[in-house]
Amino acid sequence: MSNKLAPNKLAGETSPYLLQHSQNPVEWYPWGEQALTLAKEQNKPILLSIGYSACHWCHVMAHESFEDAEVAAVMNAHFINIKVDREERPDIDQIYQTAHSMLSNKSGGWPLTVFLTPNQEPYFTGTYFPKTARYQLPGFADLIPRVAAYYHERKADVATQNMQLADALARTIPVANSVVTANESTIKLGFEQLRDSFDFEHGGFGSAPKFPNPADITLLLHQAKAGNSQAEAMALQMLSAMAAGGIYDQIGGGFCRYSVDERWNIPHFEKMLYDNGQLLFLYADGWQISKNPKDREIYAQVIEETINWLQREMLSPKGAIYSSLDADSLDAHGHSEEGAFYVWQAKEVKALLTPAEFVVASRCFGFDRAANFEGQAWHAYMAVMPDEQDRALLQSAKAKLFAAREQRVRPGLDDKILTSWNALAIKGLARAGYVFNRADWVLLAQNAVDFIREHLWVKNSAGAYQLLATAKDDKVHLNAYLDDHAFLLDALLELMQADYRSVDMQFAEEIAEALLENFEAEDGGFYFTAHHHEQLIHRAKQGYDNATPNGNGIAAVALQRFGHLLGEPRYLQSAERTLQAFDTVIKRNPAGCASLSHALHEYLTPPILVILRGEAAKLDGWRRELNQHYYPHHVFLYLDEAVKVLPPTLQRNLPKDVNAWMCKGVVCTQSIDDLPSLFSQI
Repeated sequence: MSNKLAPNKLAGETSPYLLQHSQNPVEWYPWGEQALTLAKEQNKPILLSIGYSACHWCHVMAHESFEDAEVAAVMNAHFINIKVDREERPDIDQIYQTAHSMLSNKSGGWPLTVFLTPNQEPYFTGTYFPKTARYQLPGFADLIPRVAAYYHERKADVATQNMQLADALARTIPVANSVVTANESTIKLGFEQLRDSFDFEHGGFGSAPKFPNPADITLLLHQAKAGNSQAEAMALQMLSAMAAGGIYDQIGGGFCRYSVDERWNIPHFEKMLYDNGQLLFLYADGWQISKNPKDREIYAQVIEETINWLQREMLSPKGAIYSSLDADSLDAHGHSEEGAFYVWQAKEVKALLTPAEFVVASRCFGFDRAANFEGQAWHAYMAVMPDEQDRALLQSAKAKLFAAREQRVRPGLDDKILTSWNALAIKGLARAGYVFNRADWVLLAQNAVDFIREHLWVKNSAGAYQLLATAKDDKVHLNAYLDDHAFLLDALLELMQADYRSVDMQFAEEIAEALLENFEAEDGGFYFTAHHHEQLIHRAKQGYDNATPNGNGIAAVALQRFGHLLGEPRYLQSAERTLQAFDTVIKRNPAGCASLSHALHEYLTPPILVILRGEAAKLDGWRRELNQHYYPHHVFLYLDEAVKVLPPTLQRNLPKDVNAWMCKGVVCTQSIDDLPSLFSQI
């Protein structure tokens, strides 16, 4: 007789994370009308659990509590239980992470555990709770009836707290200024704030744990281009430290989510698409700006290996890119352990390699030092860079370790496709593709864009096109968010610099129009959710960067660039209103909103458009030369004879050789017909 439980209400979902919980004895519901109505009808509070499939502590709490019949029975008796994938519903996650911070005065994270009234108002919050009391945390099974009783017995107190929380959430919406008063000194302050928190010994910001902070690296690189040598040193130190550390998978390529130590050596092992997509273009930028041949060689290797990993493990058959790899996998004894796929025993390494390979690999990867993972295993990092004569031995050792690792039980793959994360990867692939003259990498980016346009840009019931947020197998659903639109517009602008296609220009115009129509606030800036989105207890309009860049900042950058490119004042005005909306926020903490600081810089000094027209073969020579250099303030468009349809602002006669035009604002230069002259004017 089978012991398998009957599936709960998550069984029909597409999210791999929700499906992981579909056999729990907990009577889980997805977020939706059925669960929310039931809570009101039964006057039951809601237990909301938010996580994602690659989250280690989400798995721990699931094994301890959600798979336990006794704990599940208590949950079912007292609450309507709702499970949310924060990657599918970042709108819900944003609201309740903010509420948790306000109610508990603690930082959030995942799993996020929130107890709600039937009207979705949070009255008690936490993150991970153990089944029984430990880690100075109450036991989950004991906590549940107490929190339920509080709701039923202290209604007045709950109502008062809810009013105070609603006021606090409302105050997170910035009050717009009538003009942009932030200026270049604001951007300089952002650098100074980053410098004050920078770890000049190990690279990165603060102490352990350390995160990649892509928006901050971008701000440093832009400052470096403006002549700030300290910003350049900080950015390159951080890129080099991560490339040498264990946060980077030295055996198989790709970056893990963050480092648990200050030296970047031991990661939290989940691999997220959004990190890797952003780091691709940052390492390409670092390669362009660095003057150190060894650094440039390492950065190029990191880019190639990361793209190889994406192709090998993350690419869907239709060209889009999957979301993440789990931190956990089964070890040799069949137990689910964090990092089991990645860590090594010294005797295992020795048995796989020749004596000469073992000596070199041990020295370079740190296997000859004390065990660095939980005191009993080794995780590879570049403890010592290989000498010229050791490189071949290290490469052969690496290949053998990779082949052996491929025989292990693989980490779980979250194979849903997210529009916003794909957009970040598209930008990274496009940037790397044109910097390194790799048409195959550009093609990967184009295939992912084509998937989004063909499958996630769909007609709604009114006959208008709208963008959707996620796809899994053959099902696409969920209203797209601000980040989906902003990141996609930004990625399309990057992709057109790699290989101009008229279809991408048309798609970019459609996305820009959807962004303005569906997300723009009356007093400037953009809400995270569309005007037609489900009504929640709060509608966020945020300016700060997180693991991904802020949607308002990226929207302002992309709209400004697109507005100058097309000569469209509505886009420029929308970007200006966004900066007005967040003016006070930017001035107070420019380092915390680096993406908006980038938009501010390009508002104060408009980006320079460089249009190059000519025969494909000759144009390619100019492209190769120009792409060796770091020009973050420029937009390059290479238009050969194959490009037939162009917006009026880009139309130029096709010369026999190559001509270039530089445009700043509404002023364009005369045509430039030799490359040295173009370099001198750039």
